[in-house]
Amino acid sequence: MLFLASMARSESVCVKYGPCPLDLSAFECTDTPRSSFIRQVCYDAPKRFMTIKLKKTWYPYCEIDVATVNGLLSAESAGRYYNANIRSKGKVHGPFDCRDHQMPKY
Repeated sequence: MLFLASMARSESVCVKYGPCPLDLSAFECTDTPRSSFIRQVCYDAPKRFMTIKLKKTWYPYCEIDVATVNGLLSAESAGRYYNANIRSKGKVHGPFDCRDHQMPKY
């Protein structure tokens, strides 16, 4: 599991379309220095909730499984993996879009 090496952060962020502020202390966060698009991924496995920093903005993803998050973090291109497997495309919601899934309470 890729999150074993990462550490929880004691910071808060504002998530677009989601909680603001969101305390990241319950999340396992991973920086993505190889990606120019994805800056950081934070995942709360028990609640199956991910927030991802794209450039300077945090976005929420609900009911996302650990295998998908690990696939994102281990992909040769995190941006390509994100675009193909996670993100919404225009009016079509992605598979983990919080508009279609219950957002956990924090």
